[in-house]
Amino acid sequence: MSARKNFSARWTQKDLIGLKGLNSSDLNAVFTRAAQFQKNPASQNLKLKGELAALIFLEASTRTRMSFEVAVHRLGGHSLIFSAQSSSLEKGETLLDTVKNLEALGARFFIIRNSENGIIKELSEKSSSSFINAGDGTNEHPTQALLDLFTLKEAKEKIKGLKVVIVGDILHSRVARSNILALKELGAAVFLCGPREFLSDEFQGLADRISEDLNESLIGADAVLCLRIQRERLKEKLNFTPQDYFKNFGLTEERVKKYARPNCVILHPGPLNREVEISSELADGPRSLILRQVHNGVFIRMAVLSLIKEGRTFKKS
Repeated sequence: MSARKNFSARWTQKDLIGLKGLNSSDLNAVFTRAAQFQKNPASQNLKLKGELAALIFLEASTRTRMSFEVAVHRLGGHSLIFSAQSSSLEKGETLLDTVKNLEALGARFFIIRNSENGIIKELSEKSSSSFINAGDGTNEHPTQALLDLFTLKEAKEKIKGLKVVIVGDILHSRVARSNILALKELGAAVFLCGPREFLSDEFQGLADRISEDLNESLIGADAVLCLRIQRERLKEKLNFTPQDYFKNFGLTEERVKKYARPNCVILHPGPLNREVEISSELADGPRSLILRQVHNGVFIRMAVLSLIKEGRTFKKS
């Protein structure tokens, strides 16, 4: 058995930078701990009592930032909410120097979102504190994928053998990359769909099928993960209108009912662009797990924080 086989008992990594390299035992241990928190609030047991977590969000966020803040609070820790606009980053201070200064104030957890791929891993290699990737560029968003799969497993009672379609702006999506890794590790079939501009050869060999035909992709689908167009990352003007996109790649109740399995469920990491990638009828309907994802995000992030805390001893300043 490898040192990483049992996440809850043998987890020794001080960070969660990505899902690449995590095995099914690792993933399921996070789900098990999250389920414990979900079913028994008393099991929270102040696992972060006395700890200070710095939430450094250099890109906009609602669900991820707030759910991490709630998770830290429920575990008995305290959060430092960092604003780049009012910090010394605006004066030229490096992110590493910012981290070192926050460590001097007592922070031992750093939950970071930023636009640069790989920077969180670089920071973790230069610090004894623990780092959690809350989204780095187009690279990964591990806790979002964990809460997506936890919610899907809750609805379907399994992941293995499911056909999951990921549709939308896959090229620029860190959520897609983390989900593909985790879904394949747990035995799901992953179909990717979107316009040519949003697909890439890098996904060949990772997904079971890549297509520009949404109707074909939806045939037999057990679940669909819908992604928004990430306009903030686009370098070139799109050659289609929002109306064109909705016609060809928008999820509607009619489309899902016609092609997917009768009990197909819908997930979306948010924020929603209604009537662009998904209809309001579908987003607010009985197939939708979207608000359940938000609810479960707190438990998943509590699970990650508590497991990391249990797995290591912090070096005191």
